[in-house]
Amino acid sequence: MTFHFRFQSHRFRTPFTNGMLRLILLSGLISLAGYTQSQDFKKQYQHAKDIFEAGKYSDALDAFRPLMVYDRNNPYTEYASFYSALSAQRLGFNKLAKETFLQTKKIYPKWDQLDEVNYWLVKIYLDQHDYFRALNIAREIKNEEINKQIENLKRSAFLAIDDVETAQMLCEENPRDVEALRALAQALGKNYSPENEWRLDSLTKITGWDKKDFMVSAEVPVFKEKYNAVLLLPFRASSLDPTPGIKRSQFVLDLYQGMKLATDSLRSEGVMLDLLSYDTEHDQEVIKKLVKEPELKGADIIVGPLFQEDIKWVDDLAAANGINLVANPVSSNIDLRGQNPMSFLVQPSHATIGKKSAEMLAARVSKKSCFVFYGDSPKDSILAWSFMRQANKLGMKIRYAEEVRAENSAEILATLATPTEFDEWKNPKQFKLKLDSLGSIFVASDDPLIYTKVLNSVETRGDSIVVVGQESWLEDGSVNFTKLEKIKSIFSSPNYTSITGQPYVQFRKKYFRKHGVLPSTYAEKGFEFTMMIGHAFKKYGVHFQEGLKKEKLKGVLSYGYQMQDTRDNGVVPFVVFRKGRLVLVNEP
Repeated sequence: MTFHFRFQSHRFRTPFTNGMLRLILLSGLISLAGYTQSQDFKKQYQHAKDIFEAGKYSDALDAFRPLMVYDRNNPYTEYASFYSALSAQRLGFNKLAKETFLQTKKIYPKWDQLDEVNYWLVKIYLDQHDYFRALNIAREIKNEEINKQIENLKRSAFLAIDDVETAQMLCEENPRDVEALRALAQALGKNYSPENEWRLDSLTKITGWDKKDFMVSAEVPVFKEKYNAVLLLPFRASSLDPTPGIKRSQFVLDLYQGMKLATDSLRSEGVMLDLLSYDTEHDQEVIKKLVKEPELKGADIIVGPLFQEDIKWVDDLAAANGINLVANPVSSNIDLRGQNPMSFLVQPSHATIGKKSAEMLAARVSKKSCFVFYGDSPKDSILAWSFMRQANKLGMKIRYAEEVRAENSAEILATLATPTEFDEWKNPKQFKLKLDSLGSIFVASDDPLIYTKVLNSVETRGDSIVVVGQESWLEDGSVNFTKLEKIKSIFSSPNYTSITGQPYVQFRKKYFRKHGVLPSTYAEKGFEFTMMIGHAFKKYGVHFQEGLKKEKLKGVLSYGYQMQDTRDNGVVPFVVFRKGRLVLVNEP
């Protein structure tokens, strides 16, 4: 574009000065520069968009990044942020995608494409099984076409909800959501009991659905002389060496050694349990080949492959052949159950731990007011929301709840330990949160950044607040045990065992005689898990889950197993330090 200037002074009452001429020329140059920059941004954006549409999402991330920086001549910042997040989502970087979508909403709250942003946030949260956040965001969407797509996403995602408790919570939070009601009906049908059948009957009458579409028939008990347990574990045998040092897969080896020792004990009780071991190498291609082995179809239970990203093929195999499946015997992650109705958790789920924590606190503390701090992971959210829901039911008052991230973790100290009065030695004697005004704090996280700040704050206060945390704190080593005893911290401890009890002493002796070393916690868990499975086979047969739902199975080292409708363990002991030793505070 070319600018032509022609000045004829006789046409103006006031002739141009040299300064006015310079001003007009400068203005034209600025306009030209802005126009050129705008054209450059357009070319950059189109180039980045072409890369995205070609499916080169990693390159697209790099191409969109400079366009996300604000410039008044750049009309593509919102779109660049959106497509950058979408590129991350396509690459499987859900955390990055989620944070970028959330940032887009925050920076551009009036952008007319926010319904699209919310759609992808809903999808990400549903994929992470964070159903409550997903539905909260879904309510913001106004576009009818997008809402129809959201309904399809919800229906597909809610198929994974097998536990009645979670489905019931969804319905209570979203009483008009048809897919939430459908999820409850499915969960009730999968977890048969007279009470659940009655609830399903009532629900289907209200909705007009057919109850038969949701009912799952019970299996006839089958007993065998010998049971087969297939272990699909990442032994990583190719990387093992004969040296006595700790191996890369040491925790798997310890788990296996505990399981092997248990089969010896079960044999003496008349229970024959064969362990058929396969090395997955934590490699999905290896797992795909292993699940084609004919031997696996004859398994009575499959254990493994431990990691959520590896479970799909094993879950499909187990579902197709009606095989019991425990993907990881030491995990509380409910997602590891997969969609196979024969899959279950040996540990209590995070939702169960949250619920049981509320029940324990409500029974023990006189002051019913409580604070809740939780991290930004889905498991922390589930743990916190389950706790708060049950606490409210039991008459406790949640005065404050906060999701803690790295950037706002200092607010814990500010909330709990900001002093307002000092004594003559300048020690705090009163705080913004008045002394003894709070009964308890529930910390739904195993992140030391969070729980150490809570513990330090309560220690600084020196009052009667009870802190409830997780047994993982005891294994981390970030906090001195003397401090935990001083401030009367209580821990949910699903794997607690009395180290002075005769069963534990005998187990340690047997393990030491066989291996020449004392058992690790993973060896203990492997032993206890296998003993539980063996006793379940002996008492209830191959399809033992219905039996485990009806009555508690006594443990050997632990306090036992009681399968809930959620297909996890409902037995949750709580412990506290007394005179330097962990002791039980409840009878689970």
